[in-house]
Amino acid sequence: MSEVRSHRTDLTGRMADRLAQTTVGRRSGAVMQELRHRAVPLHWSNLFGVVALACLAVITVTGVMLMFHYTPSGATVVYEGAYPTLHGAEVSKAFASTMHISFEVPGGLALRQAHHWAALLLPAALLAQLLVTFFTGAFRRPRRAGWVALFLLLIAALAGGWSGYALPDDMLSGTGLRIVEGITLGIPVVGTPLKDLLFGGPFPGEIIERLYPLHLVVVPAMIALLIVRVALLARHRPPQFAGPGRTRANVVGVPLFPNAAARAGGLFLIVSGLVMLIAATVTINPIWLYGPASPGDAGAGSQPDWYTGFLDGALRLVPPGWEVVAFDRTWTLAVIVPLAVIGAFLLLVAVYPFLEERFTGDRGEHHLLDRPRNMATRTGIGVAGLAFYGTLWAAGSADLIADAFSLSIEGVVLALQVTLIVGPAIGFTIAQRVCLGLQQKDRDLVLHGFETGRIVRLPGGEYIEVHESVDRYEQWRLIEAGARSSE
Repeated sequence: MSEVRSHRTDLTGRMADRLAQTTVGRRSGAVMQELRHRAVPLHWSNLFGVVALACLAVITVTGVMLMFHYTPSGATVVYEGAYPTLHGAEVSKAFASTMHISFEVPGGLALRQAHHWAALLLPAALLAQLLVTFFTGAFRRPRRAGWVALFLLLIAALAGGWSGYALPDDMLSGTGLRIVEGITLGIPVVGTPLKDLLFGGPFPGEIIERLYPLHLVVVPAMIALLIVRVALLARHRPPQFAGPGRTRANVVGVPLFPNAAARAGGLFLIVSGLVMLIAATVTINPIWLYGPASPGDAGAGSQPDWYTGFLDGALRLVPPGWEVVAFDRTWTLAVIVPLAVIGAFLLLVAVYPFLEERFTGDRGEHHLLDRPRNMATRTGIGVAGLAFYGTLWAAGSADLIADAFSLSIEGVVLALQVTLIVGPAIGFTIAQRVCLGLQQKDRDLVLHGFETGRIVRLPGGEYIEVHESVDRYEQWRLIEAGARSSE
């Protein structure tokens, strides 16, 4: 037996040597050597990308499995499945197949819920990654294209979530689609043709059949964008925070392979496992309680998924009566203005790296990240954007807020309208002043050290508190980070 094992080992070794001498083997070896020598900084902010990747993997795997059982059709059938309460009800084939997945396919409900939970977590991970990239200045040259790719990933995730939200064809999604129809019809000139293109006729038309291909295309599009983003980032060394031994010309961290890859792989498995655990224990989107969609009915208290709440909130904050008549047409500002504001906001986010470069005149390459406190203006702009987005997001649940706190819906909407206007300005001012104050604190720390709490009496009789200097590495970090501040 030992001779056989030795023979197999020798054969494997000879095959490995021959493979290494081929063109593919030499290229693979060169890639592995490069990965082993490529350093990656260790910081918690780098983990959001792994979380997003894990969510995308769960969405892809569960989505492929659900495809074999889902029927994307709005045609009416009589339900005769395993849920007795709905026996004899007229439902769409899409609703019936979703019920079949939930109650008759082994593990089907877990697949549906894992798909849904991962779709809810994915935009959160991408938003967190965008915020970290923004506040640390990681979007500057030579990584501006990476910022645009990350933004497009978020838009694709929103499109995928919105299109998937409607596919079960239950009462909740039907209510959301009725709102979409009203918004589309409110767009001047092109609203009616656009509605016919989307729905294919009177509501609900063929909306299921037309949304399903969009939902299928989103995941390949996100994978393609992810590959593009990784390729763009791989062209340059990863950015890092200022610290001992870290300069603009080097990277201090662990090797990408196997150290960083093992860490990322562990987090990937943890996130995937947690999503599956939540899917197996926490119910989400129980369509059997909502019932099938009906063109003439609407669900009370219907709310969109959290990531599209800001779109709904923009519509709810528009004052009533915003209409004008011109050119023999009625122009519904209640639809035009929210769409224009949201479009301008998203466009501003996408092109911000280019705007900052133009206004600051800074066209150099940056490989050291900023502490948010050292870039007071940028941090203020970011907080203002968060206040604007957060107000719109809260407005999406204005009715629930009014009901939960026994307030009038008019008062809640008025308060949110005022907050939408003054909130960003207040947020910008407070954030900028806090950053400037923290900058002053850092300068005092470098010049005078930190307070020890020890009071001593000098020979002249006066009392002073003893200060102790920070260590030289901390001084270097504060001085290096503060020297790059543009304020």
